[in-house]
Amino acid sequence: MSTPAGSPIATYSEFWPHYLREHSRPTTRSIHFVGTGLAILFPCAALVTGVALFLPLALVAGYGPAWFAHYFVEKNRPATFTYPVWSLISDFKMAYCWICGRLNGELEKAGVGGLAR
Repeated sequence: MSTPAGSPIATYSEFWPHYLREHSRPTTRSIHFVGTGLAILFPCAALVTGVALFLPLALVAGYGPAWFAHYFVEKNRPATFTYPVWSLISDFKMAYCWICGRLNGELEKAGVGGLAR
């Protein structure tokens, strides 16, 4: 992943629109939302039940669907491999924007067509 000039992305403000363009298909975003939701749910379940097995399940549930969506729907390489922290932050930011009804505006600013789901 790099800027149009070919250099690595240096700031999060450059990364966010790139991240959205890498999630251009509504199906990819929907699958990400499921994974992000499960990644939040499993640690909560671990706290409530005291069952530690829910913690590694959170990682599998969070990354598994997202990587599936990138390989089979979006047909690109997950941002996690190059920018792991910014990618994780952006997964939650994208879900937050979707929940708050701001994702379409963010997608438009990033040059992604289509409606958010």
